[in-house]
Amino acid sequence: MAGKKDSGKPEIATFAAGCFWGVEEIYRTLKGVKETAAGCTGGKMKNPTYDDVCSDETGHAEAVQIKFDPKEVSYEKLADIFFKNHNPTTMNKQGPDIGSQYRSAIFYHNEEQRKIAEKMKKEVEKSGRWKQPIVTQIVPATEFYEAEDYHQKYYFKRGMKAVCHI
Repeated sequence: MAGKKDSGKPEIATFAAGCFWGVEEIYRTLKGVKETAAGCTGGKMKNPTYDDVCSDETGHAEAVQIKFDPKEVSYEKLADIFFKNHNPTTMNKQGPDIGSQYRSAIFYHNEEQRKIAEKMKKEVEKSGRWKQPIVTQIVPATEFYEAEDYHQKYYFKRGMKAVCHI
């Protein structure tokens, strides 16, 4: 689905960094981001509900899918924001949220995204910002399931800031 940088087509990025409400809000107003959707990906169950994902039995991660214009914002910038706005050293946990659905993961849509994600992960590991190893998964994108409507733009609809991320 991702196009080349000179094609003029929007690209898709998918990130899991804990609770999708805050992750979506971080990206929603970024210049070059055209659309965001809160949902889940990376599991085995087809068409899971939010309650299914919260059971921690579907294998899905809460994630945000981002449609962006690569002429306005690079995938590298999106990955940088991902690493700066959550703790990539905690396996299956972000803040008070615990379970595999809160894991740190980058779901890449093409080989270029994979290379950028691997490079960014190495840079974060070398930066010294975190004392523990980076556990972020970098895996191929799979089917993305949008969460129920009340989860979309959750903080925006309630006039809140993204408070569950660092």
